[in-house]
Amino acid sequence: MAHCGGSPAEAVAYAARAIEENPADPEPYKLLADLRRTSPSEIAAAVAEPSGLWQFVAASYLCFLDDEMDQAVGWLGSVIGYRPYVAWASAPWFSDARFVGALSAAGLADASLNITDYGTDLDNDAVREHLQPWFRAIEVVCDRDPAAADMARMAKLLRFCGRTDESLALCERADSVERVMLTEVIRAGTWRRLGDRQETTAAFRRALQLDPTNWSLYLDLADLAAEDSDFPTAADLVRQGLAHEPQDVTLRAAGAAYRVRAAGSIADLDLLLELAVELPHAGYRNGLIEHALGRPDLPPDRIAAARRLQTED
Repeated sequence: MAHCGGSPAEAVAYAARAIEENPADPEPYKLLADLRRTSPSEIAAAVAEPSGLWQFVAASYLCFLDDEMDQAVGWLGSVIGYRPYVAWASAPWFSDARFVGALSAAGLADASLNITDYGTDLDNDAVREHLQPWFRAIEVVCDRDPAAADMARMAKLLRFCGRTDESLALCERADSVERVMLTEVIRAGTWRRLGDRQETTAAFRRALQLDPTNWSLYLDLADLAAEDSDFPTAADLVRQGLAHEPQDVTLRAAGAAYRVRAAGSIADLDLLLELAVELPHAGYRNGLIEHALGRPDLPPDRIAAARRLQTED
């Protein structure tokens, strides 16, 4: 406190920075516990609505002290996703039997997805080494509290970390608990990462059998067909998806693009140009335009308009 000018909040920030330097060192956690004991209201206010990294780091441990294990792991997952090259999961409390024993499958699954949300590179040896305690927690929690959808979400993290065999194995374990659509979607993503298009398609088709009104699965299958240059099949799959969600702009734009490529419809090209500006993902929009413009003998003015849309970002 003397080092931090007598401010409990500054002391918490100091402890959190020390944790970042060495998450396995127990001393900064002892400091946080002492601060919370001597200045509970100030410490609670300092981390009540975390926005900075140090607040998330401190909040995760303080939630552990309060036996709020799902919230603790959720905050820590966000910290790891934001800065995965620090061994955050080596924190002594993370391997504490009290923590792992009270952690729910849903809480660990949510936190695992938090790690994947930041677009950081997780597929490397350093990150995999740092996440070894997290992987062990997945094993313990899935053995104790097997829940198919939560296990599938944890398998997604394993895939992001390049542990594709383990991801597929966890999907198999999830199937032994209950067959759910999400497991097949995660499995499809893993097979796609491995470059096996046949297994990817088969997994998406099994997902569709489990949830036949899910329009996004029709789009996934349509996109795979388009990648194989089977545009009539892609267009038909979108047509089936539109029967369940006729107003979705992404589905409508994909259908227009695939019909242009399959049949050369100028009306569908005009529809694609109209809808393209509404698509939320520029990369997907540009890919649809590229598919459509692969059709020969399209009007030059439409081609020019489409190219402008591709370069507007």
